[in-house]
Amino acid sequence: MVEGHRKETSSETQGGKYVTELKAGEHTFICDIRPKIGGTDLAPDPHELLESALAACTIITVQLYADRKGWPLISTHVKVIIDKEGKESHIQREISFKGPELTVEQRAQLLVIADKCPIHKILMSQMQISTVVVD
Repeated sequence: MVEGHRKETSSETQGGKYVTELKAGEHTFICDIRPKIGGTDLAPDPHELLESALAACTIITVQLYADRKGWPLISTHVKVIIDKEGKESHIQREISFKGPELTVEQRAQLLVIADKCPIHKILMSQMQISTVVVD
């Protein structure tokens, strides 16, 4: 479990065959899959949600660090690509920092900090998922 993280997230199919309502804390949103595999493409698919979680966490983590240091980071752009071949998966994360006054050293440190985002840490950990059936 992520240190300090104890919110419940739940999902339930709603309306369509694959449209799923997600509840994360006080927030509600939906997930779907592409039409070519039977969905209606009303929302991001689960892979896109995972990619988005890593991108968002990376951006927030580096911005928090830059703010604490008083560095002139204006914005961060993150692109996440997941390649899966057989049992192997590879995540590529492309990061660009906007801030014309950022030094080379600051940019290098922000890259180090990006690897400290909690979602990155979870994805890099030896994770176990336990599943139980409840009524």
